[in-house]
Formats: sequence, C-alpha cells, structure tokens
Amino acid sequence: MAGRRQRLLATAAWISALSCDLSAPALAEMKPTLSFRGVPGVIDMPSGESQPDGTFSVTAAFFGDMRRGALTFQLSPRIAATYRFETVGNWNALFPADENSYDGKSFDLRFTLLEETANLPAVTLGLQDIFNTGNDAAEYLAATKTFGDRLKVTAGLGWGRLGSYGDIGTPFGGRPVTDFGLGGQPEPDNWFRGPAAAFAGVEWKINDAWTVKAEYSSDGYDEIAGTRGVFEHKSPLNFGVEYSRGRFFKAGVYSLYGSEIGLRFQLVLDPKTALHGGATGGAPVAVGQRPTRAADPEAYDSGWVTQPDAAGILQANLAKRLAVDGIAVEGLAYTAGKAQLRIRSNRMDSESQVVGRVARAMSHVMPASVEVFEIVPVSHGMGTSKITVRRADLEALEHVAGNHAAMRDRIAISDAGPVPPGLVYPEDRFPKFSWGLRPALRLTSNLKGDVGLRLRASYEFRPGLVLSGSVYKPLADNLGSSPADPSLLPPVRSRSIDYSRNGDPGLETLQLAWYARPGENLYSRVSLGYLERMHAGVSGELLWKPVDSRLALGIEVNHTRQRDTDGGFGFSEFDYSVTSGHVSAYYDFGRGYLGQLDVGRYLAGDVGATLSLDREFANGWRFGAFATVTDATAAEFGEGSFDKGVRITMPLDWLLGKDKSGEFSRTFRPNSGDGGARLDVSGRLYDNIRTFHGNELDDQWGTFWR
Repeated sequence: MAGRRQRLLATAAWISALSCDLSAPALAEMKPTLSFRGVPGVIDMPSGESQPDGTFSVTAAFFGDMRRGALTFQLSPRIAATYRFETVGNWNALFPADENSYDGKSFDLRFTLLEETANLPAVTLGLQDIFNTGNDAAEYLAATKTFGDRLKVTAGLGWGRLGSYGDIGTPFGGRPVTDFGLGGQPEPDNWFRGPAAAFAGVEWKINDAWTVKAEYSSDGYDEIAGTRGVFEHKSPLNFGVEYSRGRFFKAGVYSLYGSEIGLRFQLVLDPKTALHGGATGGAPVAVGQRPTRAADPEAYDSGWVTQPDAAGILQANLAKRLAVDGIAVEGLAYTAGKAQLRIRSNRMDSESQVVGRVARAMSHVMPASVEVFEIVPVSHGMGTSKITVRRADLEALEHVAGNHAAMRDRIAISDAGPVPPGLVYPEDRFPKFSWGLRPALRLTSNLKGDVGLRLRASYEFRPGLVLSGSVYKPLADNLGSSPADPSLLPPVRSRSIDYSRNGDPGLETLQLAWYARPGENLYSRVSLGYLERMHAGVSGELLWKPVDSRLALGIEVNHTRQRDTDGGFGFSEFDYSVTSGHVSAYYDFGRGYLGQLDVGRYLAGDVGATLSLDREFANGWRFGAFATVTDATAAEFGEGSFDKGVRITMPLDWLLGKDKSGEFSRTFRPNSGDGGARLDVSGRLYDNIRTFHGNELDDQWGTFWR
C-alpha cells in the first residue's frame, strides 16, 4: 500500500511538471526552501543555498512516528544556525521500556563558502548536531545551481548520519568510535571522518505556487529504521509536491524512503519587513517654522518664562502631540533660550525616529525664544542620554538634500546628567498605578509547558522607585513528570515542572526596585523581594556606560533563597540560599551585533563564565546564542554536559500590525540543567540604558525625518 502511494504521488508530481507550459512568462526567483531538518534543502537533504541575511524560519515536519520542529536564523550573509527538536514514537517497540518515545535536540551551523554566480553554484559546508547528541551528528558539503527561473539542482557529499547509505569510501579516514555519554560536547575529531556518501536533488517550479521535487538521500536511518524499526527504509528516493502562499508560508506532501508519506510546513519571516507594514505611527508633521526676528520681534520676547501656568500649558500641549506616536512626557524644564523635555517611548520602532518626532513637537509648542532643545529619554526614572538639537538647524535642514547626515553632524549626544533645576513633572505622573491581564505561554522545555493568564501590576512612587509584581494562572499544560535526579547540583532550575504544576495560581514576582544615577556614565539598580518564581532575595547592579562608547562594564551581586514550589510566600524545604554575582563586559560591534561576557558565581554555587552573541534589529527583533562553562563537571551538570541555548525576541507590534508595546521572548535549551543558571531578575540595566546612546542612534539615524 505504501509503495502504491509513493508511485502515485511521484507520477502525479512529474506529470504536472512535464505538462507545464515551458513558454510561460518568467516566474519569481526560486527562493531557498527548507528541508525536513529545517535547513535550506531539497526534501530531507540539505542544499548549498543560504537564505537572505537576517531571515528567521520556523519548520514543522512529520513522517512515520517522527515529529520535527526547527528554528533557523541567517546570522549573517554566510553563516546560519539551526536549533532542532525531534520526537520519535515507538522508540522502544522492540526494546520494552517505561518510555516509548525519544526526544532529541540539536544545533546546526552552516557556512556559505561560495555564493551562486552565473557560472558557479552556491556551496555550503554544514555541521549537523554540532554538540553531538549521538543520534543526528553529520557533516556535509552541498552545491546548488539554479538554471533559469524553474530548475534547481543540488549535489552533495555527507559524513556521519548523512554518510550512512551508499557510501563511497572513507576519504579522510575512519570515524573514531565515541562514547557520547551525557552528550552536549563537540567532537571535532569526528568531523568529516568515516564513510562518505553522495546525495542529490532536483526541483522544478511549475508556477509561483507549485513546485515538485525529487532527491536521492544518503541517510540510512540506521538506528531509527534499522535497530529500532520505527519505519521501513525501502528506498533512498524521495519525492514531493510543495505549495507556496504569499511571502511567508509553504507546505508540502512527500513520499519518503519508499514507505512513508510526510508533511512539512515552513514559515519564513524577515525581521526587517513587518507582517502588516510595521507600527511606526502616522506621517510626521512639518517642522514648526518661527517668524524672523525682524518680521515679529515680539515673538522672541522672553517674558513668557515668568508666567506661573506656562509649564502646565506647555506640558499639556506637548503630551497631546506626542501621544499620537506613543511617546509620554516625563518632565519639562526650561529657560528663555533652552528647554529640556524628558520623554518615555512606548511604541515606535526606531529611537532616532522618536527623537525626530519629539523635536518636531517642540518646534510647534515651545515659544520662539527657545533655540536649544534637549531631549532626554528616560528609563525607570533615569535619564539615559541627552540629545541636543538646535532649533535653527531643524528649521533649515528639513527639506535639504542629504538632511539626515547633515542633521546628525549638528546634534550632540551626551550624558543625561543630573535632573535640571526647575524640572516640572506632569500632575498625574506620580504616583502612578498600572496593571494588565494577558494570555501567556510558559515553556519548561522545547514542547512542554503551559498556557494561562498573567496579571501584572506596578506602582511608581516617584522617579526610579517602583513596586511591581505578577501572578500567573495556568489553564492547560502538557508538562509530564519531573526528571529524576537530573543533576548532582542543587536543584535551582531542574524542578521547573514542579513550580509550573504546583503554583496554581502562583505569585511569580513581587519586588521593590530602586534605580538611580550615582554619577556621570553610571547607573544603578537595587531589587528586593520575590525576584522570580524560584528565588527571592536582594539583587544589586552597577553599570558604567558612556553614551559614545561601544563598551559597557557592569557588576551584579545577589543573595537569594529558593522559594517553595507552590507559588506562595514560603521557601523550599531544601532551605537553600546562595550569594551569586557577575562582572560583565558588553560590546556593540555595530550593525546590530552585540557581545557579552559574564564571569562569576551562579545559582548552584558553580563558578565560570557565559559568552553571548546577539543580533538585534531596529524594530526590536533579536536573536542570540549563548554558552556557559563552569567548574561543575559534566557528571554534576547531567545530560547535556553544560548550559547552552538560543533565544529569540519578537516585538508584538511587528507581529500584530498594531501600535502595541510588549514582546514575545523565548529561550531554547537542549537541556535545562542546574549548572550555569543565573537569577532571572527583571530590569537589568544594559538593555534599558543603551537604546538612546550614540551607536544605537547612528545605526538607524535614517529614520530621524520620518
């Protein structure tokens, strides 16, 4: 029966391809599609292509008793990373055991060695399952060439998992036999060693919606199909038909390995292009032009400064204009010739656009005698920088060619400095109570977690002093059971399922935080209370970050006690407390690439360092990867050997197409051990402070006049 399905599917696909009109108008370019493993590929085999820089892809694939999910990010034009998780059912059908399924997680890295030209193919080197779970490790070289706008051909050579069917020898020597043990450790001595096997594929684009594919696979599925008998590997030939819908979505049905029918779905997102056109507010108003002194000398009279109600009137008018763009007025101070406006941006994609909108609003509201505008963005009551704009430059450059660069040359970005004398806050600004109730998702591992409702509330007593908290009510979950003895370290993270299940509802956080500016280029935070759902205590942080420096340095010290799993005010029966903390260095490499190194003591008492690399886009999208190495041994850490993972942040306004603050953030780890765990305290300083500093503004200064 399965063989008949294969023949019918393959025949239908190729008849459709051969019967299409070869003289039809030119089609859209043949963009890379994703394989069953979530990387650019044909069907189950990789290809030599790469996706456009910055592309983020989500893949879901199913065949037999296997389910795969993958997240792929094109880190740079030539480097891509994939995080993949797989569940295989009937894993122990031939070997009876308590668990009859296998859950695997893996990371891939791909390096584009050669981009496609008119005469040469695209060539990619890939490392599959680079941290070696032992079941999916492979290496490959793949080349892909496009012919016209309909035909694409791929050929490659694979080792490891991709060298397990039809091998042609061992060109680089035998592959060492490795005891993977707890997994999670790279094994470079194995790379490109052992039997090598060829794979190939062809794609034919019928029209902009439909594509047919065929491939020869070099994956023998030795353990899954052979040892475990999960499915029957009858043939190395795979066939498929794919349907594309719009810019983002593609789905396909496939005949696989002579015995199975498979489905695959992919969603390809470009962080630089919003799903609904972005949420950057309406068109800007024109700059308010002052009359000349000769034409109206009374307009420049400074007597308005002495009017007792001037501050309230000016603040109200500025607030009304800026509210349209989601910008809140935090305070206003002025003299006859200079005005400082403190603002908080809740919505707009670009910080430089915020500066431009605020400067326009001030040009309409402030009296003509005010020549200098000081715009001070505020985070947690702290001024993060001071952008000084001369009003005459704003008026003169609005319609001049090259006005973006000219304006940047004439403004100054400096430390915000102390609160100026005479700063007046809006009447309803302090104290301020706010709250919100939203649906939420919590993940304890890749495909396990719960959905529920989260109630958040905060009360700002005065600038920099905030009481905040959150309560979570789970509604549905697929948590399963807690792992038994996951590590030999204190269970500071490994009991996350217990915290999710027992806290119904649960108090996640309840903390009092104080933010301050102890000196020039210095920022501080002290947080006290129930800092996260697993730990309570006190946390202190000090950050040095000049506005014109790519480098920032910080130090954090925490003393915490582990909370009870019931989500209440009590503490764990383990009576575990620890002093942890880190010295941190942050560096902005430009073009959205951010590096961070943290060295210190972690929650489980282990000592080591975490290295992180993130890529950030102006609209708030962010991708990152991290790895932590401490003095905890692999045996103490448990499965996975050390802490590592990837993380993603997606702004809600990009996703929903509405002016809506907030973001969707998730961290994915192949294994959640107790080693290398940091306190998950909210309000850390670096990301809150840097957004209106020089490098950040320069990266997207082109939006100033928008």
